[in-house]
Amino acid sequence: MAVTTAPLEITWEKLPDDYILPDDPVDNINQPALAAALTESLALFGKLPINALTCTNYGICATVNGKFVVKAPDWAYIPSITASREEVDRSYTPRLQGEIPVIVMEFLSDTVGAEYSTKPTYPPGKWFFYEQVLQVPTYVIFEPYSGELEVYALDDSGQYQLKSPDENGRYLISQMNLFLGVWEGMRENRQGYWLRWWDEQGDLLLWGFERVIQETQRVEQERQRAEQERQRAEQERQRAERLLAQLRAAGIEPQE
Repeated sequence: MAVTTAPLEITWEKLPDDYILPDDPVDNINQPALAAALTESLALFGKLPINALTCTNYGICATVNGKFVVKAPDWAYIPSITASREEVDRSYTPRLQGEIPVIVMEFLSDTVGAEYSTKPTYPPGKWFFYEQVLQVPTYVIFEPYSGELEVYALDDSGQYQLKSPDENGRYLISQMNLFLGVWEGMRENRQGYWLRWWDEQGDLLLWGFERVIQETQRVEQERQRAEQERQRAEQERQRAERLLAQLRAAGIEPQE
């Protein structure tokens, strides 16, 4: 999806405190849940360093040709911020306040199209902003109802190219040393498709309730093993008592 534009003058300036940020509601009920699920498993497995930032519907800014541009992806991962959390309370400016996001995601809603906008003029489209301005290495577009996932990566020419999944249907996000893929199941009373993380060994990064279930199953298995061992020991004791009784009945007193 090549775009030919006049040269861009891109600077990285803090958004003024009196800048009015968009206050639009999320497009649908799925978006907060999908975003929270992505962040939760990262945090639980120690994949969210103290200076990292994940955000949803949160302004990421740049100044393009002298005008502030703010886009709020449905989810983004920034590996390191240098500013304090208070400084980035309202918005985040890469390079000035930390690193460029390594991945941004958009979850498709009923109004499909904005996620693919390469409009270069002000205000630029999302695709153009992520690709040409921020130069985010990975751009993800996910359709929650069908489970269709598109993963785009910047090539050497600075253009997004559609990636192909591996044999497991997953995509390596090299900057995070994790794989991203689609999983179908239940969470928060929502049965459907979710985006999930897998580590380099192919293990799924579990959510909190899944870890509780896993631990409960482990404890139950340990209880069952202990009960089986108790029963085995009891059977051995009874067998020894029967043998002892048989010997005594035969006039043989076993030596201690």
